[in-house]
Amino acid sequence: MEMDNNKVIEMEKPKDKFQWKKYIRTGISLVIGVVILAFLLSNIFVVKENEYKVIRQFGEVVKIIEEPGLNFKIPFIQTVESLPKHQMTYDVEEAEINTKDKKRILIDNYAIWRIEDPKKMIANARTVVNAEAKMSEFIFSTVRSELGKLNYDEIINDEKSSRGSINDKVTKIVNDLLAKNNYGIVVTDVRMKRTDLPEENEKSVFTRMISERESKAQEYLSMGDAEKNRIIADTDRQVKEMLAKAEAEAERIRGEGEEEAAKIYNEAYSKDPNFYSLFRTLESYKQTINEETVLILPFDSPYAKILMGEME
Repeated sequence: MEMDNNKVIEMEKPKDKFQWKKYIRTGISLVIGVVILAFLLSNIFVVKENEYKVIRQFGEVVKIIEEPGLNFKIPFIQTVESLPKHQMTYDVEEAEINTKDKKRILIDNYAIWRIEDPKKMIANARTVVNAEAKMSEFIFSTVRSELGKLNYDEIINDEKSSRGSINDKVTKIVNDLLAKNNYGIVVTDVRMKRTDLPEENEKSVFTRMISERESKAQEYLSMGDAEKNRIIADTDRQVKEMLAKAEAEAERIRGEGEEEAAKIYNEAYSKDPNFYSLFRTLESYKQTINEETVLILPFDSPYAKILMGEME
């Protein structure tokens, strides 16, 4: 029995050894598979909607992918970098310029731009930062040149401002310069955010502006007073003319009335002189006699005769 057990033990040992080797080989295969899969995945890249993918081989650009999707690069030989495809905003550094009338002002601009040709951009500007720097130089030189043709008040005064047309003109000139130098970028728009005076000039300019406004206000007041006096004088003249015409018309009407009354009196007197004399006498009583009147009359006066009933 002992011999049989020993044989069994000896027969089982080789079987266990074989199984361990099998497990080890399986584990190694899995590890190698994972490494290969990770290696393959590390060389697959995704192109998004808003970006370019630049494929370099030993530092040289060999391909630029614009369409979104999955792509593969050659391991160890090729590298991938991204460039923005969407529009970007660049804040141009604030700078001083001279206007046509020799005044210094601070100009603050911004630009909307995008990469149109990545290959040209990389060849001539190399990086996005360098492209923005070149664009900034062109914008500053163009703005300085164009605003240097305008007076200060034409730039800051909204009513006289030509900024709208200047912005369009600056955008066109900058794009022409970028295209001429093959930078592969396009400026969509250039705009002025702010125009200010240098700090040391603000106080003197504000003082001058206040003085000019006060002078203008005084001029308006003087013009108003002069206009008021002119209107008053014109009104007085018209009133005097109207009163004179009215008085003349009244005199004419009064004269015609007196003439007509005299005519009527004469006609009435010629028809019955005694009655007319009596009527005139009675009318005069209304004006001369009241309750407190004391009359001392000559014996032969018309009043006395009438009172005594002796009127002819």
